[in-house]
Amino acid sequence: MDALKLCFIFGGVFFAVGLLTGIWKYAGILKSKDAVAPEYVSILHRASLMYSFACILLSKFVELSSFSETINFYAALASMSFFAFAQSTYLLHAILRDTDNQFRKPYVLGGWKMPAFMIHSSMFFLILGELGGFLVLFWGFIRTI
Repeated sequence: MDALKLCFIFGGVFFAVGLLTGIWKYAGILKSKDAVAPEYVSILHRASLMYSFACILLSKFVELSSFSETINFYAALASMSFFAFAQSTYLLHAILRDTDNQFRKPYVLGGWKMPAFMIHSSMFFLILGELGGFLVLFWGFIRTI
């Protein structure tokens, strides 16, 4: 598979998740006396839509990059894999309804208190993967122009 197709596959999956979670969000609004969906259902809905369009933006940088297909593939994969990782944490919190802020101490996932190093190291790698992958593609574009 090439990097461009990978971007469109991730983008399509994220967009579908965004649309489906929009239904979940609407159902939550209808059930709520305050007409408010659960926090992480809303976060997942918005993030899925945002990440779907981010994948399309990445696809354009893949097209315009002067780097090899292999470099572009892994750079795009790094960013989009961490997009998916972030969404999976939002999904877990939405299903478990265990928090309205995953960064509030104590860090919880269901009934489990998570150690701080897990939260902070996962955020470090998320930043490195998302930003690093994008910067490689962006640099490939800059080299082209």
